[in-house]
Amino acid sequence: MESQETADLKSALRETAARRREAAYAADPHAGHKLADQFQHMITVAPGLAISGYWPLEGELDVRPLLQRLRDLGHEIGLPIVIKRHEPLVFRAWRDHDEMVEGKFKVMTPPDHAPEVIPEVLLVPLLAFDPNGYRLGYGGGFYDRTLDKLRRRAKDMGHHVPMAVGVAYAAQEVPDVPRGPYDQPLDWIVTERSVFKFT
Repeated sequence: MESQETADLKSALRETAARRREAAYAADPHAGHKLADQFQHMITVAPGLAISGYWPLEGELDVRPLLQRLRDLGHEIGLPIVIKRHEPLVFRAWRDHDEMVEGKFKVMTPPDHAPEVIPEVLLVPLLAFDPNGYRLGYGGGFYDRTLDKLRRRAKDMGHHVPMAVGVAYAAQEVPDVPRGPYDQPLDWIVTERSVFKFT
């Protein structure tokens, strides 16, 4: 279980990190195209892998230009759906002919009839990240639970472990993200300026 001290440090950092992200978004609201360039230049994704992204909330870096490019390359794209608190996310296919619907936390999601996608590459939103490959999320623990579930499942089945790619503005980097025992590390961070790989 996460200590109260760690929880308090995370809460304080979320406030400052949200302001920094808001300023970065205001300075460059179309940074998603630059991020897509960085991703495609530095990260190789094997053909046919399923990829999850997200539909951006106000102030989040817009990953849709990258998702569209990846879909054009033949990758199946899934977007996250919150089923309930304290449960991993479910991903459903993002298809051109489906209308998006409003899910929990006012996040736009594919409709319920869209097929489920099991992502092998996950593009993960965040509030802050550090040089060690850890992210500060929004506090619900959804991505940590999801990554843990997918990584365990892949190992149990002898499959390649899914790759987690944090998506952020460069301004969201901090020296150290407070972390608890269940926080999942990222494999990559991609910003509009650079790409970081972690071992």
